Amino acid sequence: MRPLLREHIVMAEGNVDFNKMISLNSTAAYLWDRVKGTDFDESRLVDILLEEYEVDRDVAERDVSGFVSSLSDAGLLEI
Repeated sequence: MRPLLREHIVMAEGNVDFNKMISLNSTAAYLWDRVKGTDFDESRLVDILLEEYEVDRDVAERDVSGFVSSLSDAGLLEI
């Protein structure tokens, strides 16, 4: 993850493919920092959001689902 203005940029290691690059807002960057290098699932990400932010579980679950989909689409998850 690299900072870029008010966001952060993440891309898969190896060949640079700008189609496989995503930008993260501050909340997504927080999640990334909390779980980088660890095994995690969506439930753990939801718990992290609920611990840090005042947000309803339904909202956290939707946000996490979108976050994980973005990571997966960019090839940033090992499944």
